[in-house]
Amino acid sequence: MSNTTFVAVSDTVRTFVARDFGLFIDGAMQPAHAAARLDVYDPATGERLATVADADEHDVDRAVASAKHAFDARVWSGLRPADRERILLKLADLIEADAETLAQLETLNQGKSIHVSRAIEVGASVEYVRYMAGWATKITGQTLDVSIPFPPGARYTAYTRKEPVGVVAAIVPWNFPLMIAVWKLIPALAAGCTIVLKPSPETPLTALRLAELAREAGVPPGVFNVVTGGRVCGSALASHPSIAKISFTGSTATGKLVGAAAVQNMTRFSLELGGKNPIVMLDDVDVAQALDGVAAGAFFNQGQVCAAASRIYVHRSKFAQLADGLAGVAQSMKLGAGLDTTAQINPLVSAHHRDKVVQHIEGARRAGLTFLAGGTPADDLPGYYVKPAVIADPYPDSAIVHDEVFGPVIVVVPFDDAADAVRLANASPYGLAASIWSNDLKRVMNLVPQIEAGTVWVNCHIPLDPSMPFGGYKQSGIGREFGQYAIEGFTETKSVCIAH
Repeated sequence: MSNTTFVAVSDTVRTFVARDFGLFIDGAMQPAHAAARLDVYDPATGERLATVADADEHDVDRAVASAKHAFDARVWSGLRPADRERILLKLADLIEADAETLAQLETLNQGKSIHVSRAIEVGASVEYVRYMAGWATKITGQTLDVSIPFPPGARYTAYTRKEPVGVVAAIVPWNFPLMIAVWKLIPALAAGCTIVLKPSPETPLTALRLAELAREAGVPPGVFNVVTGGRVCGSALASHPSIAKISFTGSTATGKLVGAAAVQNMTRFSLELGGKNPIVMLDDVDVAQALDGVAAGAFFNQGQVCAAASRIYVHRSKFAQLADGLAGVAQSMKLGAGLDTTAQINPLVSAHHRDKVVQHIEGARRAGLTFLAGGTPADDLPGYYVKPAVIADPYPDSAIVHDEVFGPVIVVVPFDDAADAVRLANASPYGLAASIWSNDLKRVMNLVPQIEAGTVWVNCHIPLDPSMPFGGYKQSGIGREFGQYAIEGFTETKSVCIAH
């Protein structure tokens, strides 16, 4: 770890990353059964930041057994809903108090801007915890009128009740490690479930810190467990017969494997997967006014966002202005470490991922596509940087148009009319998100139902709120995150019928 990288880093963070991490099971950090360790790197320098346990099947068994014991003993679901809410609200306060430590850990481990870590990974997570904690006291069933009594004249009273599904396996990705962990943890706990969380092997540090804060908040032992590891750990968790629900965020390819494993045990599952998200910009838009918003939707977090805009469809009359404008933005963006408060593009998460992004870009170059900006590694910097790329009017069947790159790479494509725009926007196996840019409300409202995406923004791209369900159409996933929809994913509905 270089001194330059750590200039702004607190002693608390230095001490934390130097720890000998085990697995957080049954309320305590415990040694792993497996002797293997995983190296965790700082993407800004390529230097090793920490090491964590590489859990195997035995470790997963221990974690699941702890969660199952806690669930069966009702140490969490047996609490009054108001008590669960109170503990979760205390967790929000503890995350807020620990904000700078968590933000620095996330920036060091994931590479993202410290501004994003502070405002989104931590700040937005705190507000999400507070919002979702309130659902613990608002889970209700229904009273029902029995329409077909048997035998005739019999009297019945029927109702439904929502019950926690059981032990949850939460598998989270590396792009927003803390925030997405919170997205899964809090509704599961609000519903009364217990949980085993597996962070990405690239970015495990904030999940381990979160577990310790949950313990401090009063979450009982066994209710929240964290196992770190790679494919062996993830496979064992997804296929474990004691898991009642899997909540997975990651690539579509891996999501299909998770779903296939879950079906073998009839385990419930939700999948928030990949995207190749379009922007549709109509001819009435003021490009100069919209430019910064479009660029932010594309390059936020280095494009490592499942909902990032990567296909920009713009009316032909505005094409040149928008394409040149985006190229100018891309060329002007300062590359630098996440702890550099003036940097606008930060490193990608790992050398492996940088190489994948570069392979996509090189394929586009070999296909003869027109690059208006970027698309090369920043060889003058240590770490895993790629200069943001803008590609103009690629062939419709180009791989770069259809494949999820998950990096700072966008294509800008002209269209001639609204029908053409809808056809292009929907010509993808994905359907996570999209945005429409126009000041003509009538045309916008006509387009919204035609776009095949789980979320459609208008004159903005990427804002999320815990009140808004989030999930995908087509190969972008199954199920929804956030609010009531998240709670429903962590509960079973039981019907009760009483003769009297």
